[in-house]
Amino acid sequence: MDSGLAALLGAAVGSATTLGAAIVNGRAQARSQHAQWSRQHRRDAYAGYLSALHDRDIAMDAVLDALRSDQPDLPGIDEKIGRFITLAREVHRACEIVILEGPALLADVAERVTVASGNLSHVMRRMAENAHAGNTTHKAEDLDLAAERERNLYEAVKEFRLAARSIIDETN
Repeated sequence: MDSGLAALLGAAVGSATTLGAAIVNGRAQARSQHAQWSRQHRRDAYAGYLSALHDRDIAMDAVLDALRSDQPDLPGIDEKIGRFITLAREVHRACEIVILEGPALLADVAERVTVASGNLSHVMRRMAENAHAGNTTHKAEDLDLAAERERNLYEAVKEFRLAARSIIDETN
């Protein structure tokens, strides 16, 4: 074989090797960028959900605090309940994004938060109805039940935070 042909073959092999390495590196970089993009979307969805939960919980605390009064300000309570309902809708929207971003495990944990929140909201609504009716018969029981359900909600939110952190850490 003459030296010109050998040089040409060497250049062709070198070019093919370089091209193959570039393709492999490009695909690896694309996968890495996609994983980073996906991780960021999940982190944003989880943070948005937790932020919406926080705002809604502050509104719920305001309603419950107003209902604890011996002489509750009914128009003020109704206004606070309206704010709570608006924020509860925001939580629902944020939860839908969490469900879309996944994984399914986290959607299950978010569902437990929803159930715990619904249980507390039910007591809050009953307390508001009783306040409007002037019925204080079950106020002490309802306050105790509300406190218990607040603890349950706190535990469910804590479980969500831990699960979300675990999922984000897995993808890092």
